Amino acid sequence: MRRLLDALYDGAAWLAALALVGLLAMVLLSIAGRQLHFHVPGTDAYAGYLMAAAGFLALAHTFKRGEHIRVTLVLHRTRGAARRALEVWSLAAGTLLAGLAAFYSVRLAWQSHQFNDISTGNDATPLWIPQLSMAAGSVILAIAFVDELVLELRGRRRQTTPAEALRNE
Repeated sequence: MRRLLDALYDGAAWLAALALVGLLAMVLLSIAGRQLHFHVPGTDAYAGYLMAAAGFLALAHTFKRGEHIRVTLVLHRTRGAARRALEVWSLAAGTLLAGLAAFYSVRLAWQSHQFNDISTGNDATPLWIPQLSMAAGSVILAIAFVDELVLELRGRRRQTTPAEALRNE
């Protein structure tokens, strides 16, 4: 199960990286169009869709690597059972919030599909298509939170500290 979950997080990160490459292509196409006097409709909209996809799809991978910003001022001053209780509470609250975000993201994409909602730009993209990346990223983040909560409750959670944070303190 561990390898499957790690593959899920890594796969989402690879998709986020591909979205960043696509975003770069849209920006370069827009710049080339201005310089060479041609216009490709929808490049701004697709750049926005790809930026959102990159952000949402990278959430779980970043969380699992300990790279999200955490306020650890109180946590670092507690020890033993109090620290574990704070960790469990934080992870439970994060799981709840990530679950709500996942639920409403999936619902938004589903409703956009049902209502045939399209973008207001001249590209007229069905909005459920770019919303799928937001929904998928949110669901994978919720899975990552449940994963971390279960690991913490079982006493198997590895504390990850990003190397950059160690150099800045």
